[in-house]
Order: sequence, then C-alpha cells, then structure tokens
Amino acid sequence: MARSTRQQRRQRRAKAAGTPPLRPAPRPRPTTEEEPPRQPPEPRAERRDEVRPGAPGVRFFQESWAELKKVEWPTQQALISGTAVVLIACLITGVYLYANDRVWEYVVKHVLLR
Repeated sequence: MARSTRQQRRQRRAKAAGTPPLRPAPRPRPTTEEEPPRQPPEPRAERRDEVRPGAPGVRFFQESWAELKKVEWPTQQALISGTAVVLIACLITGVYLYANDRVWEYVVKHVLLR
C-alpha cells in the first residue's frame, strides 16, 4: 500500500477534528505582460576598505594566532597515546618491509639468478 501524501494526512486529521479540510492555495497564473529586458549588473567597485593597514607579514601572524586560539589542543594523555600508536605502527611496518626485502633478496639471488 502506498504512503499517503501530506495533503491526504492533513485532510484526515481535519476530518477527525471536525474542521473542514484545507484546500491548497491556487497557483499564480503566469502573466502575459512582457517584462522589460534585464540590464547587465554594473561591475562592482574594488573594495579597498577591507584591506587592513599594516605589513602583510604582521597581519598574517595576527590571523594565525587568532586561529591557533580556536584549536582544541589534545591533553597530555591523548598526546602520549597517539604518539605510542604511531611509533608502534611504524615499527610494525618497518619489520614487515625488512622481512619482505630479505625474502625477495633470497628469491632473486638463489632462484632467479641461479
């Protein structure tokens, strides 16, 4: 069975409440009058008032400092555990690559170059 539309649900609720059902608003008819041709928008003037005074490097550091204040820095415990995870992952990857290198070195020397 198909779901009822919003209009059907509203009519059912209105009927249950004892009020007359709502009718949808009539759609406006398109006018036959011709619209005047649109003019292209005028080019915008350059905004010189947005440029802040001061050397560009000073402004960069001021904005960088303001952004750094918004950062949610990790706690010491989160930093330690994150560092441990990275070091362990690097160790596992290094051991895997070392073992893989040794296996392929043996295969090339003793199987392929024999």
